[in-house]
Amino acid sequence: MRRLAARGAAGDAGEVAAPAADSSDSAQGRSPSSWRLIDLCAIWDAGVYLPSAAWNGASSGVARRRLNEAERLSSVREAQLKRLKVTRPRVLGSRERGRVPRMARQPPPPWVHAAFLLCLLSLGGAIEIPMDLTQPPTITKQSVKDHIVDPRDNILIECEAKGNPAPSFHWTRNSRFFNIAKDPRVSMRRRSGTLVIDFRSGGRPEEYEGEYQCFARNKFGTALSNRIRLQVSKSPLWPKENLDPVVVQEGAPLTLQCNPPPGLPSPVIFWMSSSMEPITQDKRVSQGHNGDLYFSNVMLQDMQTDYSCNARFHFTHTIQQKNPFTLKVLTNHPYNDSSLRNHPDMYSARGVAERTPSFMYPQGTASSQMVLRGMDLLLECIASGVPTPDIAWYKKGGDLPSDKAKFENFNKALRITNVSEEDSGEYFCLASNKMGSIRHTISVRVKAAPYWLDEPKNLILAPGEDGRLVCRANGNPKPTVQWMVNGEPLQSAPPNPNREVAGDTIIFRDTQISSRAVYQCNTSNEHGYLLANAFVSVLDVPPRMLSPRNQLIRVILYNRTRLDCPFFGSPIPTLRWFKNGQGSNLDGGNYHVYENGSLEIKMIRKEDQGIYTCVATNILGKAENQVRLEVKDPTRIYRMPEDQVAKRGTTVQLECRVKHDPSLKLTVSWLKDDEPLYIGNRMKKEDDSLTIFGVAERDQGSYTCVASTELDQDLAKAYLTVLGRPDRPRDLELTDLAERSVRLTWIPGDDNNSPITDYVVQFEEDQFQPGIWHDHSKYPGSVNSAVLRLSPYVNYQFRVIAVNEVGSSHPSLPSERYRTSGAPPESNPGDVKGEGTRKNNMEITWTPMNATSAFGPNLRYIVKWRRRETREAWNNVTVWGSRYVVGQTPVYVPYEIRVQAENDFGKGPEPESVIGYSGEDLPSAPRRFRVRQPNLETINLEWDHPEHPNGIMTGYTLKYVAFNGTKVGKQIVENFSPNQTKFTVQRTDPVSRYRFTLSARTQVGSGEAVTEESPAPPNEAYTNNQADIATQGWFIGLMCAIALLVLILLIVCFIKRSRGGKYPVREKKDVPLGPEDPKEEDGSFDYSDEDNKPLQGSQTSLDGTIKQQESDDSLVDYGEGGEGQFNEDGSFIGQYTVKKDKEETEGNESSEATSPVNAIYSLA
Repeated sequence: MRRLAARGAAGDAGEVAAPAADSSDSAQGRSPSSWRLIDLCAIWDAGVYLPSAAWNGASSGVARRRLNEAERLSSVREAQLKRLKVTRPRVLGSRERGRVPRMARQPPPPWVHAAFLLCLLSLGGAIEIPMDLTQPPTITKQSVKDHIVDPRDNILIECEAKGNPAPSFHWTRNSRFFNIAKDPRVSMRRRSGTLVIDFRSGGRPEEYEGEYQCFARNKFGTALSNRIRLQVSKSPLWPKENLDPVVVQEGAPLTLQCNPPPGLPSPVIFWMSSSMEPITQDKRVSQGHNGDLYFSNVMLQDMQTDYSCNARFHFTHTIQQKNPFTLKVLTNHPYNDSSLRNHPDMYSARGVAERTPSFMYPQGTASSQMVLRGMDLLLECIASGVPTPDIAWYKKGGDLPSDKAKFENFNKALRITNVSEEDSGEYFCLASNKMGSIRHTISVRVKAAPYWLDEPKNLILAPGEDGRLVCRANGNPKPTVQWMVNGEPLQSAPPNPNREVAGDTIIFRDTQISSRAVYQCNTSNEHGYLLANAFVSVLDVPPRMLSPRNQLIRVILYNRTRLDCPFFGSPIPTLRWFKNGQGSNLDGGNYHVYENGSLEIKMIRKEDQGIYTCVATNILGKAENQVRLEVKDPTRIYRMPEDQVAKRGTTVQLECRVKHDPSLKLTVSWLKDDEPLYIGNRMKKEDDSLTIFGVAERDQGSYTCVASTELDQDLAKAYLTVLGRPDRPRDLELTDLAERSVRLTWIPGDDNNSPITDYVVQFEEDQFQPGIWHDHSKYPGSVNSAVLRLSPYVNYQFRVIAVNEVGSSHPSLPSERYRTSGAPPESNPGDVKGEGTRKNNMEITWTPMNATSAFGPNLRYIVKWRRRETREAWNNVTVWGSRYVVGQTPVYVPYEIRVQAENDFGKGPEPESVIGYSGEDLPSAPRRFRVRQPNLETINLEWDHPEHPNGIMTGYTLKYVAFNGTKVGKQIVENFSPNQTKFTVQRTDPVSRYRFTLSARTQVGSGEAVTEESPAPPNEAYTNNQADIATQGWFIGLMCAIALLVLILLIVCFIKRSRGGKYPVREKKDVPLGPEDPKEEDGSFDYSDEDNKPLQGSQTSLDGTIKQQESDDSLVDYGEGGEGQFNEDGSFIGQYTVKKDKEETEGNESSEATSPVNAIYSLA
């Protein structure tokens, strides 16, 4: 955090408002309204604030004139401020950004410095005559001495002056009277001496070139302007010329001369090709200050473009192009191989002889140069040689002035700004390469046009007073001084006994009213001149106040304040100050009165409030003015923003809490990098803080909180450091070029406050994948040079990416290309496979080799194959792609495959064999499909793999369904892995049987299926189920009863047979039998078939149970309303009754239906 303060008591720091009435006002008979709003220049230890409103009347003019003088002294204040600066601590990971001031208080803005100096100058500045008093003329505005005009515009030559009475104007041209009235194109502005020459109706501006001088005259004297040299801008065309090609040997020096046409002002020179592409300049090829293009040594690549000198003229804003030069370079190495461009011994590699440096400009070993004081000195040395020489600069007997010296044009030029006499001496440049070095000495002489030591000022005297005008100037050579009066040489003026000339001084004694005049001092030497006007005015004027009366001033506590009291009188009055009507003069202690009458209060305290009176007195009378002073509390930032380091995308809050005088309105604003901060959508400004959301790199910088009132302000600054991605590396250079390696060097970009951790080097080649960048290698962030391993026959281009914790930089600009020589491949393609796409083919594929493994042109592949474990010859074919299809192959047969790389330099190493297979087909059926039923709950399935899989087995598919007679349940599908050969089915009912269909699968699909059914349940199963109850007593009794009934049944059947044959169950005419119904030829049933089958007419439900169908022949129909049911073993329990046709019932109405025999029939 940096705290900065700037407080004042006037203007921005001292707005003046109408005060409330108090007892002192009433005591002196003044109403509150009599206090008018005024401004006061206030001084404090860190700066000054000027009034916000301009002074009225003559005081405003004084302020404006003093400001010009204040600007000339601003450098003094800046030098004082430099002593306050210290270095801002460097953030970890950031690169050096220079020094940032951290101080207890910030210097105020530049206009404040000017105001501060203005106030200092006002303490002893010359007294100005109010414009309502008579006075000689004074020049206030004029054109520059060398006035160059645009020929397309009207000519304007300025000359303005003030005086009382208002002056009249006339001009001279080339020292002769210029009669404006005779030239209709020339006019003079009203109430001004400014000349306007109008060319709208024709005329040539060149006809008005010459030296002009303006004369401003009234009855008290004549003032002169500078001699203004008027010149019309010129932009002549380039002379037509045919330029032959320039033939030069490679390695020789060359100068292409520009020789631009002489323009006014001189044109700006630059070199381009005829297609308007700029010529790339470096230490080998560069433009000299005279506009010529210098080649320290010519290389073959210089032929790739032509060279045209261009001149840009200032006023016309046009560019003229000279016919281009073309080069023809004779060389021992006709191929411009890019691999040699950065070769460490590039010149010898190209057959160019190395040689020691020699100077192309300036020539010889010594030269001299003259420069004027205050101008820039430009020294230049351009040398030839192989390799290109380096230039270094030195000063004999001392060091170069580090604060003013800078190197230009790749160290070939030395510029020293604002030259002074101590910069004269001998300078020398040293040109050196590995073959040797030479030096050139330049003797610098500093001359000077005249410059003021003591410029004459206006002299105001009372009748009978003495005075003097002083005109002192210096220069090299020493300037001469000439005095004039009212524009005429002093020697030819009427004699004046009260005036005495003593060299550079005119002394006046016992002056009278008749002594009023305007004197000119002209000092000149061969390099220029200075002209100054100073009038002598003799007045008899009583004191008068020039500032507004009854001022109200509000100032800040503890500031240093100066109360001005502008006045005028002749003789010059004396001024005294009083407070609150007290009789004692204020001077000494906390008060100090300057010669011009200003009162300075060194440190304002609360008790300094009150009314201050200034009294000006001379022999003709006195005048007074009053100022009321109010003291306010200062504005203070008590919680200041702190320096912060933030990652991009985070939120930052800068605090700024302020304490101020409650009677003043507070405004809080923010600056970024000393410019007003734009509060966008990502920022939120509150009274005591500034919040930045989603911090970005552009948010980095200094943030200044400005808390201001009408009278003062306080500032506090903090620096926000944003951790961002690094800037891209730059200036990539290839050196140490070899067949299989190269050294890549780069300049790191700014790390944006987060240290660079890695550099990623990428490459691109233009043969296989042009425009595609690949990672080559990775290096630590501490290096900026690496040796890269290269592959043969690759036209490399490199770029570098910097990485830090925040992210990766943008890639650098690519390096120049470098091609390595070719070689046979050192590897073969990878991922070789042989797979069938059809049952009678095999497709051989591989991953093609990239540019870094091709090693040479015309890369191709030799593909070989043969059946595995045979001794047949290898089949082979040459392929340029990445696949080959072998046709007419047996189904799923293994092959040995080899793929070998080959280019124009030879074959790669012998490849390893890879096993591939021809196309697959459908597999044969699984072998030995077995269905076993160990119990009524499960069915076990087992099978063997197919005899002919015809490919890679992908699994088995099992489909099965439950059925009961003609009734079939829902089909279920199971898929198994190729290794599974067993499966167990959980039965859902003990009665239904199952039909199983099993097939094997390959990638082609499912093959031949095999079908089996589950076995019928054996009868013994039912007996076994009852074995455990056979010994039970109740079961034995039951069985005996059943046996008895069966015996009775057999007896009945025997009796019936003996009576009439078989018992007819139903008549054939009643219900016909279905084809599946078991029967005898005579229509009777055989009840002995398939004891364990389900009843006909039933169907299998989804859960495997037997669902009873509704039928005309169901067992229920044989019951008489009772419910039939099965025992646990499946036997039917219930009472059977014989159901007869209607005819039988009607014809046999007897007791047989209820007899025991009928019961037996029902059981049967």
